[in-house]
Amino acid sequence: MGKGSKKKRSWWKISLVVILVIVLGIGGYGYSIYHNAKKTVNEKMHEPVNSIDTDLAKKKVKASKPINVLLLGIDARPGERGRSDALMVMSLDPKNDRMQIISIPRDTRTLIVGKGKEDKINHAYAFGGSDMAVATVENFLDIELDYYVNLNMEGLKELVDELGNITVDNEIEWTDGKYEFTKGPLAMDGDKTLSFVRMRKQDPAGDFGRTKRQRQVIEAIINRGASVGSIPKINSTIKILGKNMATSMDFDDMKDLFNNYRSTRHNVDNYMLQGTGTKINGIYYLIIPDEEVEKVHGMIAEIKS
Repeated sequence: MGKGSKKKRSWWKISLVVILVIVLGIGGYGYSIYHNAKKTVNEKMHEPVNSIDTDLAKKKVKASKPINVLLLGIDARPGERGRSDALMVMSLDPKNDRMQIISIPRDTRTLIVGKGKEDKINHAYAFGGSDMAVATVENFLDIELDYYVNLNMEGLKELVDELGNITVDNEIEWTDGKYEFTKGPLAMDGDKTLSFVRMRKQDPAGDFGRTKRQRQVIEAIINRGASVGSIPKINSTIKILGKNMATSMDFDDMKDLFNNYRSTRHNVDNYMLQGTGTKINGIYYLIIPDEEVEKVHGMIAEIKS
């Protein structure tokens, strides 16, 4: 990987696990138990965008049709919009109880819809927020997105701690000076989880190894989120999400997703777009070949068919 892959916050892809928890767990439980869940989602988190046909998306969810959700992990300093340092397309197929998560490297060079120029795909959010990010990903992969969800990373550690420890099967052994990461089953709180997913230099596979660990954590939190009803402080969990998440879903959408799509977590397929790093005018980009884009388009289209 080139220098662009060395920027500090690329590990923040792990933030997207929170979206899966919301979709597959918290939404249904919060609806049935806490009246403030609906208010938090509809008044603090719900932000529609012009590039998504909300009415059509609602019809698909009510009919239990396959859907695509864009997941964005946002790095935003105070007073800034920030960039989407993590992008994933999550496809849910309730008929066959499966989920597919496609990771799009943040340095991918593509046309930024609305700017009329090619740039890193994660810049779309910086230029035009969630709306431009949705339109750019749709154009890049030639797909239709039904929802988006973005999460500012500020609340991730707090949220993981609220959910409780997660356990993953760690494949390599290392230490970062603060934590020991032994091979085999590994239980982690929020802070240790962040260390687990951010490490790159001690991994023989570099950034690709880090991405694999991020996906391990995604699945671990999905499973933890499925039993989120056991959390004694779910109001605190909802409060954390309300401060750090935005989505085109309203509360009814989340309720329908919980009812109709929760079994998709039992079969999860993961893939990351492959490309070649290069410099253009001194700036690092990842160039994705047309055949790779077509391959991923086909993977998503097959779920939607």
